Amino acid sequence: MSKHVILKFEQSAEQMRGPVGRVVGFISGKAMVSLLDVADLSANPRSAKAGPVTTDIMDSLAEAPDLFAFKTKGILIGAARYRILERQRYEVHFDDPSVEGILDGGHNCLAIGCYILQLAGLTQREIKAIKTWEDLKEAWAENRERIGALDAELDFAVPTELLMPADVEDVDTVEEFTTSLLDICAARNNNVQLTEETKADKKGFYDEIKLLLPEELANRVEWKTNDGGDIKVRDIIALAWIPLSVLGLPDDLKVNPNQIYRNKAVCVEVFTTLMEHEEVSQPVDGGYAHQLTNDRVKSAFKVLAALPKLYDQIYSDLPEAYNRAGGSFGRISAVRIFDASKVKEKNPKYLKKQPRTPFFGFPVNYTCPDGFIVPLLYGLRALIKNERGTLSWRVDPSLFLKQNLNEIAKSYKFALEMASFDPQKVGKNISAYDFAEAAVKAQLAKGQLAA
Repeated sequence: MSKHVILKFEQSAEQMRGPVGRVVGFISGKAMVSLLDVADLSANPRSAKAGPVTTDIMDSLAEAPDLFAFKTKGILIGAARYRILERQRYEVHFDDPSVEGILDGGHNCLAIGCYILQLAGLTQREIKAIKTWEDLKEAWAENRERIGALDAELDFAVPTELLMPADVEDVDTVEEFTTSLLDICAARNNNVQLTEETKADKKGFYDEIKLLLPEELANRVEWKTNDGGDIKVRDIIALAWIPLSVLGLPDDLKVNPNQIYRNKAVCVEVFTTLMEHEEVSQPVDGGYAHQLTNDRVKSAFKVLAALPKLYDQIYSDLPEAYNRAGGSFGRISAVRIFDASKVKEKNPKYLKKQPRTPFFGFPVNYTCPDGFIVPLLYGLRALIKNERGTLSWRVDPSLFLKQNLNEIAKSYKFALEMASFDPQKVGKNISAYDFAEAAVKAQLAKGQLAA
């Protein structure tokens, strides 16, 4: 739904170059109230989160409001539709919140919003409870009447830059302006460089994965910087290369199996290159957001959706499978044990709190290093069927692990022994991945013969 606001600038200057125009100047605290009423951070590649930075901004406003305009970069706003009014006023429309709105300066806006709420009478405790942009918007709506009663208290200025099409009447200029906004955002974020994941999320490269993952898991992934969530998106994208490795991809794009463990940044980088390929996705309405058009890659994402839970299953079941194979998992130096009867002991081998699996939080009694699990998980690619470019599971992978992990562990145990039980050596050694896949293939073949 389109939203609009009238912004009155002070000491402003208007500049045009190519498809982009801008207005640079100050807006008052009152104008900030109007902006915060309608704008959000959907267009900002990073989400804003309360912390020392926002606290410092609020302190600057409280201690020296007259100097605030010279202590901050301010905010950056983008809108493809606008109208110039009298007295340095601009009627700005945000028709597409995924592209338009507050493009940079989210932490400034969060801090200014909290400062205004403080002026409106919220207690220090209530202000501290505002941790995210969503918290701010909720508190803002609940206290809007009290905010409306403020007047002289809002006597501060905020440096503001409004980006707009150089010619709002020209369709081509407006389209070129819109497609350039993400590049401008990325270039402006000089203090903290935009991560590859954040830019990929903004382009829509993760949208299909978000839909296919179990909702409880997708909601816990930090898809872009400061978006919240305790699971890093790169952990998901690294796993995507297990099914993707079964496909023949454009330009022979690939990552080595051990990169899934040792260099997840490379996995993300090559994934972005893949998703940008014209055979894989296409821009939506000429913008920078892309839509997945490749059914083969989409089928790989469907296979990916099961991998986080399979990771947790291996994490949970490998220790006992290893023990049944004749080993002693708890004696491996990289492993920690939870035993309720030994919580009070000062032995670093024993944990005081029960560990949980990384993705779904199942309680377990052993920690299981990532370097031990990733090669085994990669080995499950032997269970992936490729029928004319469409991927699917040959058998139920969870049931397969339940029935065969003990036997697989007997073979995989040698990979751990050869690496002296060092999870980093196991995870970085490509032979461990070949070993695991061969073990899975052998068990799959046994099952097929028995059938």
